[in-house]
Amino acid sequence: MRRIYIFLMGCLPILAQAQAITQRTYCNPMDINYRYNYEQLNDSISYRSGADPVIVNHKGEYYLFVTISGGYWHSKDLVHWNYIVPDKWPMEDMCAPAAISVRDTLYLFQSTFEQRPILFTTTPENGKLYFYNRWLPRLPKDIGPWDPALFYDEELDKWYMYWGSSNVYPIYGSELDKHLRLKYKGEYKEMLYLHPEEHGWERFGRDHRSDIKPFIEGAWMTKHNGKYYLQYGAPGTEYNVYANGTYVGDHPLGPFTYAPYNPVSYKPGGFVTGAGHGNTFQDNYGNYWNTGTPWVAVNWNFERRIAMFPTGFDKDGQMFANTRFGDLPHYLPAGKWQNKDELFTGWMLLSYKKPATASSVRDTFQVANITDENPRTFWVAQRNRPGEWVMVDLQRDQEVKAVQVNYTDYKSNIYDGFDPKIYTQFRLFASRDGKVWMKIADLSDERRDRPNAYIELEKPVQARYIRYEHVYVASPNLAISDIRVFGNGGGKAPKTPGKFTVVRDSDPRNAFIKWQRVPGAVGYNILWGIAKDKLYQTYQVFADQPESLEVRALSKGVRYYFAIEAFNENGVSVASEAVYVK
Repeated sequence: MRRIYIFLMGCLPILAQAQAITQRTYCNPMDINYRYNYEQLNDSISYRSGADPVIVNHKGEYYLFVTISGGYWHSKDLVHWNYIVPDKWPMEDMCAPAAISVRDTLYLFQSTFEQRPILFTTTPENGKLYFYNRWLPRLPKDIGPWDPALFYDEELDKWYMYWGSSNVYPIYGSELDKHLRLKYKGEYKEMLYLHPEEHGWERFGRDHRSDIKPFIEGAWMTKHNGKYYLQYGAPGTEYNVYANGTYVGDHPLGPFTYAPYNPVSYKPGGFVTGAGHGNTFQDNYGNYWNTGTPWVAVNWNFERRIAMFPTGFDKDGQMFANTRFGDLPHYLPAGKWQNKDELFTGWMLLSYKKPATASSVRDTFQVANITDENPRTFWVAQRNRPGEWVMVDLQRDQEVKAVQVNYTDYKSNIYDGFDPKIYTQFRLFASRDGKVWMKIADLSDERRDRPNAYIELEKPVQARYIRYEHVYVASPNLAISDIRVFGNGGGKAPKTPGKFTVVRDSDPRNAFIKWQRVPGAVGYNILWGIAKDKLYQTYQVFADQPESLEVRALSKGVRYYFAIEAFNENGVSVASEAVYVK
């Protein structure tokens, strides 16, 4: 390998350097420098995390606020995010912060059970914050406001706050008095509770299989066409089924009616799982987005990441977030999208369960883990040193368009996220024969941390082999959960699965689904919704799993339509005819 490498470095040109190109796509989880969490310092548990995101469009630019991050991020295009350390910040940090932009001012408020100030700024890009309200009045014990959300109704010229994070208390709401620096105006009100006995998706646990009382949290309000959509996260961040739902009303403080099409954002399958507790915002073209909190849980149960999904309201006012292929590359919009799937690039996953080899392997952390699409399994090299490598064999020539490298914090022993030594450096190479290699990305001069580095190639490259060559990470250990390769195989898309059946359980919150295996399929998407043209829900299943699935996310008294599609490295089949289920 050394002789080939010297030839490569001396003779072959760089095909693409991701940091120098204009990026047209993004891929979940978001590629930001997630901060190291200090909360488990005394237990010697080190991990990066991001959760409970709020993205605010302020004067045409975007600001991202995330739990326990010591600051926030700024972007002009929703893909390149610059981390900002503000001049004022709570000593205990901010958990699930509320943020809102009204005219020229951005307001910011933390979760709390105590008296805390509201901050504001007209120049968030420079981190200069001011006190707007030194002390919000104290609420009764255990009420909060935890997980707050601020809402301004421009038409009514009134302000509101919603909050709640509990498996005991509901989501609350209150009008705020702008003349008294957003003090609570009148009595706060109970907005909504969970009803898992009626709504299957509100049940706790993996695939909603736990009897633990579920949690309601993450309130957010969106006004659309005169209707008020009070959103909430449930049933808990610790599992794959974390989702966002909504109630709909005619007034900011209700009454609200449960939306029968819930949840509005749901992603229980795939690499990125969990879509709950985020916010809904509009980009500069008027497109809606819904953010959420995918689950990682390698070092700590609340180790998480951030995702965003295209979101909309259909002609009937039904709210939906499109999580179909939600962890594969999507285009950044250049205008107002018309079809919910048009941002999906069609770049398929080429690396699932493909053979991999490495320069070294530590203990039982086998290299096969880097292609299993599971962020909770990972490969560890014998040493964290330049030159360690791992190679994925795609088993035939395919057109590669993007690569995502996802690192794992294995015994990282890092707790200070502001250490300048925390950054990520690597190179990527491609080969058609495993002998002659072409450099396709070079991050060896990077000085920022990219634990979920997404690299869009300047030009597609035909390759059978993709190789990661290590340069630097701050952790004592080099650990990678997944190297995900995206592009197109050049062959035929799979056929539509046959013998598709759906049977509603005696408990109507559940449905049993079966289908016939499709040769050459990489996986399947189970699609469902409340009408044939409203199949907004997706559960992704890989083809090496059984050809059956129990969906436990249905609501009593609601009738559904189900369909299925198959996908492989070449594309996606036509969806099956929708099956009506009472």
